[in-house]
Amino acid sequence: MLFDDVRYFFYIANDPRMSATEVVYQANERCNQESLIEQLKNGVNSMRVPVYDLVSNWAYMVIASLAWTLKAWFVLTLPRKADREDILRMEFKRFLHAVIRIPCQVIKGGHRILLRTFGYTQHVRLLLASLSARAIANSG
Repeated sequence: MLFDDVRYFFYIANDPRMSATEVVYQANERCNQESLIEQLKNGVNSMRVPVYDLVSNWAYMVIASLAWTLKAWFVLTLPRKADREDILRMEFKRFLHAVIRIPCQVIKGGHRILLRTFGYTQHVRLLLASLSARAIANSG
């Protein structure tokens, strides 16, 4: 290596009332918002228009944004803050494969539906924690 790899970041703002620290925090928050928009475009594919009909494309975008909202609702039911932050930072495709697409067997009988999971991972633990938190909240 001949030279050090040094990267400089420049933050430009035209608000004289903001301190340098506030400018950096605001820029980082904006980057988080841009990451959210990117996830809606590519993670959920809400901007992909499958047909040439305006109403059908609108319905597709609504369904995709509801899927994104499902992730946020799931985060709200988790009891531990560390788990909530982990799922919030997770890309949608990873959330889909880790939490939604869990292989399980559906057993109907005795006026109930039983779900038997075929594998146990950290994300199955989060799903079970969410369900038990909801059950406790509904019983009280």
